Amino acid sequence: MLVPRDHQYFMKQALDQAHIALERGEIPVGAVVVSNGQIIARAHNLTETLTDVTAHAEIQAITAAANFLGGKYLNNCQLYVTLEPCQMCAGALYWSQVSELIFGAYDAKRGYQTMGTQLHPKTKVIGGILEEEASQLMSDFFQSKRKK
Repeated sequence: MLVPRDHQYFMKQALDQAHIALERGEIPVGAVVVSNGQIIARAHNLTETLTDVTAHAEIQAITAAANFLGGKYLNNCQLYVTLEPCQMCAGALYWSQVSELIFGAYDAKRGYQTMGTQLHPKTKVIGGILEEEASQLMSDFFQSKRKK
């Protein structure tokens, strides 16, 4: 029996990537890029691993998807990410022309919306998919860091 692939299905895949990041000591943010109902890229934060402040999950996912597609534009693609993108990642999403951004937890402090950053005019946005699970993962991570 085929399981329908909806926003929750793909967000769970992004959350799996966030858990990989967590296991590697990274801030637990994960992302997947979907094209024609299939995942074409999976990524998670690598800022600590690569010693690179730009190695956010979204940037890694955009790069992997562009390589898969053989072009720099992600038209007709959806990016699922566990946390609302920052302004840097929103800028990259703007230039990649991703068709749809779907994220889990809102980021009231550093999210692109609070910074006034714009996405491409054709990009549709849906926030709050599996928000509680994504928020809890981030909260637990930062609480564990404060205890050390």
